Amino acid sequence: METMKAMVLDRLAPIETRPLKLESLPMPSPKKGEVLLEIEACGVCRSNLHMIEGDWKDIGSPSRLPVVPGHEVVGVVKMADGAKKFRVGDRVGIQPLFSSCMKCEYCLKGREHLCDDAEITGESVQGGYAEYIAASEEFVTRIPDNIDSPHAAPLFCPGITAYKAVMASEPAKNRSVGIFGVGGVGHLAVQLAKLEGSRVVAISRTKGHLDLAKKLGADNAVVYQESVDQFVKSLKKDEGFLDSAIVFAPSEKAIDAAIKSVKKGGTVVVGVVGNIPSFSAFEEKTIRGTVIGSRQDMADLVKIAAAGSLKVVIETYKLAEANDVLARLKKSEVEARAVLVP
Repeated sequence: METMKAMVLDRLAPIETRPLKLESLPMPSPKKGEVLLEIEACGVCRSNLHMIEGDWKDIGSPSRLPVVPGHEVVGVVKMADGAKKFRVGDRVGIQPLFSSCMKCEYCLKGREHLCDDAEITGESVQGGYAEYIAASEEFVTRIPDNIDSPHAAPLFCPGITAYKAVMASEPAKNRSVGIFGVGGVGHLAVQLAKLEGSRVVAISRTKGHLDLAKKLGADNAVVYQESVDQFVKSLKKDEGFLDSAIVFAPSEKAIDAAIKSVKKGGTVVVGVVGNIPSFSAFEEKTIRGTVIGSRQDMADLVKIAAAGSLKVVIETYKLAEANDVLARLKKSEVEARAVLVP
């Protein structure tokens, strides 16, 4: 039996205890309609960290143990028996949406990422912290030659998350959007919002992240303060109230600050797991949630990236360094996105 190397999670624990173990596993055997990929890159997501440390047990993530994490995967097709859309040598990506039922009301309307029976890469099925993965040809996206694999991988989670959230914020010329949290997702959202003509205000407590946002085109960069009232007061003086806000910072306080930072009638897009602490119906604000995206959303984003319109900022590491990378991510030491290269 052929084997592969993979970082395996068999217990939920703080990342400092190094819960991911490098193990040899059987090579996946693709079923009919699936392709076998040799993985060239897999992005490291903060949601991987939340899952590994047990923060998301109450929402059923992960739904299985042991599991191989990783849900922003790029690889080359090595086996495509019975596949109709891809052949050996094609390079494709896999996003968190691994599969769906293809027959419920959401799937039939092109919103398969909302399917109740959706499988999530690296949570309910084996993911990309490995050398190989098998996936349905219906749920992989072709990658053009002008995007290399390490830079393509982050498109398949932070990219699609940023794209969906920016579109939900109703971006337009002369409309301001505040982006709370400028890391792996936020640095892409800054650029996508600028492509739509919006005035972009980057908000972070980390100077390095604010400097990056400015470098990527943010019109203003504002330091986040722990006191919500003080932050809103400073923002109002420096920038004025916002037309919309997008929250990528995993903090109830950040959500609260975003709600209080938008104008009456404005829109707040919540792209993280978090509670809404207070909300006044009398200001007619709209709060919207977003989660990953459909297959069409993914294809649309790859097309934008292929046109050279996005700068994906990465740092690369070996597969065996996954624990160390996640520990750095926990301490906000990753500038934008870390990528594992087996």
